[in-house]
Amino acid sequence: MQRRSLIKAFTLSASIAAMGMSWTVQAAETIKVGILHSLSGTMAISETSLKDMALMTIDEINAKGGVLGKKLEPVVVDPASNWPLFAERGRQLLTQDKVAVTFGCWTSVSRKSVLPVYEELNGLLFYPVQYEGEEMSPNVFYTGAAPNQQAIPAVEYLMSEDGGAAKRFFLLGTDYVYPRTTNKILRAFLHSKGVADKDIEEVYTPFGHADYQTIVANIKKFSQGGKTAVVSTVNGDSNVPFYRELANQGLKATDVPVVAFSVGEEELRGIDTKPLVGHLAAWNYFQSVENPVNEKFVADWKAYAKAKGLPNANTAVTNDPMEATYVGIHMWAQAVEKAGTTDVDKVREAMAGQEFDAPSGFKLTMDKSNHHLHKPVMIGEIQDDGQFSVVWETDSPIRAQPWSPFIEGNDKKPDHPVKSN
Repeated sequence: MQRRSLIKAFTLSASIAAMGMSWTVQAAETIKVGILHSLSGTMAISETSLKDMALMTIDEINAKGGVLGKKLEPVVVDPASNWPLFAERGRQLLTQDKVAVTFGCWTSVSRKSVLPVYEELNGLLFYPVQYEGEEMSPNVFYTGAAPNQQAIPAVEYLMSEDGGAAKRFFLLGTDYVYPRTTNKILRAFLHSKGVADKDIEEVYTPFGHADYQTIVANIKKFSQGGKTAVVSTVNGDSNVPFYRELANQGLKATDVPVVAFSVGEEELRGIDTKPLVGHLAAWNYFQSVENPVNEKFVADWKAYAKAKGLPNANTAVTNDPMEATYVGIHMWAQAVEKAGTTDVDKVREAMAGQEFDAPSGFKLTMDKSNHHLHKPVMIGEIQDDGQFSVVWETDSPIRAQPWSPFIEGNDKKPDHPVKSN
């Protein structure tokens, strides 16, 4: 009797062990990928499409067999445009969900919030949006533009004959680190070109700001002092009332051109763009660029939006941070294949020099030392259909300068990543 009970107990424990092993095997059959974007709050207008693009890219990779023979499993969290919550959600992804990599953040304040967490836990973050530079972490790969790949070329264009030969500059931004640091760089750059402080106006508004009546009136008044351009680092859903107010007050691009660094096709979807024709945006990709890779990219995205029933799928558009998300995920997958593992230290090493034929029409390269992509620079004019016509672009990708030469002391900083704390 005792022997039979022992046999039963042994069989039961063996079965449980086998079940445990099967669960372990099942769990090991996927590679978890974190997606950290605001799906609610003021930044949802910009970030929701990046979450959807990440999911499309993961589906695309999985359809071709995944990575290292395993399917990618997305883990989506919503930090809700709440900067401290980004850090909490990032920690959750790394410690609870055990993701191999995270794709996420838009604002620099959200990236600064998660950075100490990813450095502490040796996580890997791919950041897909243009930013102010002044950072080069071993735990981040920056697939958006540094200032010399967007802000500086845009202002140079505004000063040129083709760009309107501007002599005065109204720097309008949302009140946080990216606009303030970018404008610090731009002010120093303008000084180097002989522009005096009296010809530079700097104004900031809080996140979610909606009343631009007085600001646009002040832009009109400031422009009476000479050829003026507006450089906009306004972020999130505040762009909608800002552009509506430009139209309301009849401020046309032929009078005072606005160049935006955080407005693309997605942000213009909810606006009548006819009164905004001729205003500018500086990016490294536009949906309107013509090449076979982009044709497929745009077609795949539109088909995905319809298949998944995304909001306003019939007017689905691509934009620069979406392209950067797409490139970043593919580059990470290539690096994992090269490394033969998802181990962060080995993937970091394998990322150096990775190349990808991007929808921009250029072969993009991850720099071998500074964790930034070499990217082309493009300036586009808003068209009445909400798309952009490219009016200027570089001949080839430009190497990023994360430490801007227009900030004192940067020439002494190393050209390789160092932890921020």
